[in-house]
Amino acid sequence: MSTSETPVNLPPIPAKRYFTIGEVSELCCVKPHVLRYWEQEFTQLKPLKRRGNRRYYQHHEVLLIRRIRHLLYEEGFTISGARNRLGDVADRAAYDPEAAVRLTSTELQALRSDLTAIRDSLASALQESSSQADTQSGFNIAS
Repeated sequence: MSTSETPVNLPPIPAKRYFTIGEVSELCCVKPHVLRYWEQEFTQLKPLKRRGNRRYYQHHEVLLIRRIRHLLYEEGFTISGARNRLGDVADRAAYDPEAAVRLTSTELQALRSDLTAIRDSLASALQESSSQADTQSGFNIAS
């Protein structure tokens, strides 16, 4: 189900907790009225509403909107087809918005183990250096 429309390079999502409808519109290249319509069509899309019904989207909802946009505009799905596709277990496994978080967690774990190895290496080098300095300074405990 592919259309001839070329994929759009979407801007990176900033590290923020909440996004306004205008920000999401720019991040996903979708007009605000389309986002409001999609809220009615896709039950998974439920932004927080505060102060005069202003919508505030979270990071996972921005990812979901990008997925919906991809299904509709780039793969040529209908709204009901995209709704069904988003409900498929196989699709959820293939497109997991939490994968970015897990990837970051994996990278952090690797970084932590690297830093621990460096710390241990520096500690042993410091210990060697201090023991060599003691023997070179003329302090001989045996005499």
